[in-house]
Amino acid sequence: MILTALMLMQAGYSPETEAVMNRARKEAHEKRQVDRQLEGLSIFLPQETAAQLQACIDAAADDPEAGMAQARAWIVKGGGFSARQCLAYGLSEAGRWSEAVDEFNSAALDAQKAGSATDAARLWVQAGNAALAGDMPERAVGFFGTAISFGLPDGLAKGEAYLDRARAQVALGDLAAARRDMDEALKLAADDPLAWLLSATLARRMDDLPKARNDIAEAQKRAPDDASVALEAGNIAILSGDEAAAKASWARAMTLSPGSDQAKAAQANLEQLDETGPTPAPQSR
Repeated sequence: MILTALMLMQAGYSPETEAVMNRARKEAHEKRQVDRQLEGLSIFLPQETAAQLQACIDAAADDPEAGMAQARAWIVKGGGFSARQCLAYGLSEAGRWSEAVDEFNSAALDAQKAGSATDAARLWVQAGNAALAGDMPERAVGFFGTAISFGLPDGLAKGEAYLDRARAQVALGDLAAARRDMDEALKLAADDPLAWLLSATLARRMDDLPKARNDIAEAQKRAPDDASVALEAGNIAILSGDEAAAKASWARAMTLSPGSDQAKAAQANLEQLDETGPTPAPQSR
């Protein structure tokens, strides 16, 4: 049974990759991105501007078109890079990724002209995330690289920029470059469970099971009730030859997040282990 699971994973049956590399980073990371950009920028912005930016982003979150209209009016009144940031956020909420990328980049350039390197760097990170969401990983790599080299101080923000660039490198199929960036991310964002989770997933894909086991254990310490972590723990366990641990982790993923992508992937893996007939062709979702 373990051999069957191994063969399926090696053959490309990877709902776990979809669930972890796509769903987890999109929902968990993008939520942090909004919080982080406001927290970071409010340090450098006048209180009134920070409040206006928060109100504009709140409006765009509720109604992207209304938020964009508010942002455009603010731009006309000289709102600068903060107004453009809100417009870019509204475009992102509307799923207009290419336009959002261009607007985040414009906001970053405006921040650079205004003399705020840190704001510019954070906005280039936003451009990179919009590029990733819009399936433009090559552009994303460039924006993250600019942010890393331009103005981000060492610490969590730079660590997560390395993490973001690693995700873009994975999308481009350059796993070696992704590994280098991921290792930098772990140095600077060691408290982030998503960094350890994605590092473990990458290590598994690169057939480095000792590192995969170490990193998923670190993710479990930081996020013991995360279904994505439980799913990946099962994937690593089965490839390590521990069927009992794999089953327990996959069952936990189903319990933690019933009906989710993670739960469906875990259920598919469990059903595969229980099959006694010929191995079916891998099904993609």
